[in-house]
Amino acid sequence: MSLVDAAGATAESTFQNVPIIDLANIKSADPDIRRKLAGEIRDACMKVGFFYVSNHGISEDLTSGALEAAKEFFALPLEKKMEIHNKKTSNFKGYSPVLSGNNDPNGAGDMQEGFEFGWEAPWTYDDFSQSEDDAGGAMAGANIWPTDVPYFREQALGYYHAAVILGKSLFPLFALALDLKEDFFDDKTQHSAALMKFLHYPPQAGPVDERVIGIGAHTDWECFTILWQEPGIHALQVLNSENKWIDAPPIDGTLVINLGDQFARWTNDVFKSTVHRAINRSGVRRYSIPLFFGTDYSVRLEPIVSCISPERPPKYDIITAGEYVKSRLQATYNH
Repeated sequence: MSLVDAAGATAESTFQNVPIIDLANIKSADPDIRRKLAGEIRDACMKVGFFYVSNHGISEDLTSGALEAAKEFFALPLEKKMEIHNKKTSNFKGYSPVLSGNNDPNGAGDMQEGFEFGWEAPWTYDDFSQSEDDAGGAMAGANIWPTDVPYFREQALGYYHAAVILGKSLFPLFALALDLKEDFFDDKTQHSAALMKFLHYPPQAGPVDERVIGIGAHTDWECFTILWQEPGIHALQVLNSENKWIDAPPIDGTLVINLGDQFARWTNDVFKSTVHRAINRSGVRRYSIPLFFGTDYSVRLEPIVSCISPERPPKYDIITAGEYVKSRLQATYNH
């Protein structure tokens, strides 16, 4: 069955849970094993737009180091964090205070604070001069780092680079899932946009306010997101085609992968960019770490040939990946 036909067959289906995919064989030399794994990913991308991954290769030590750095940073006085406020930069990197973002256009703000950064070589702090980024894209320019948390930059970049390796290893599987050659994305991800954000969600008590929650209902903007969730604290929910919120709690040893708008545009909505939200009703603080992984910002998001047909013509205007991300950033933070 072609991708377009398969997309039509699943258009009316809905999901009640988020599947788990084992990546133990992601580096297998056997093409049949890789194709089988890509088939699982294809099914999840077309039906849900979300899946968990186990055996993802990121060590617990790297994750723990990043979490402790995030906790120390968010515990700083607000005035110290505001010294690196992201509105002082031209590329939205740095600190974003509670309610500064508004991912849901119908909401009144996101009940979270964050710290965002992009690609940077993992050198020692003293050797750092200027980051390389995405060759002049929407988020080009140096990261800005806190100076009040020892080893923050080293811990952050340690986890970041491990997640980037995972992200790059997924592109050949996405290519196979789209009936393309495994190297289809290679020349489009030479300087991949890879933006990481440390997030802190204060606990919310009392009646649920649908206009102010941890992060309002939204889709992500890049090709896909690699999300670490703090164990034991549930907040993430995914919207199915029946407009029912499906829980996606943290599962030990896994990360969450969810598709974003770039893949949806590129695949003519054959792959789903699914609406999701997070609300921290746990009574304690919650932390999460998403890595938003895309293509080079110069790449034009033209519909992939296997995803269009006379019955399924292109749905979107062609735009570069960078232009799309920049427009969404401006809409989110300039409210």
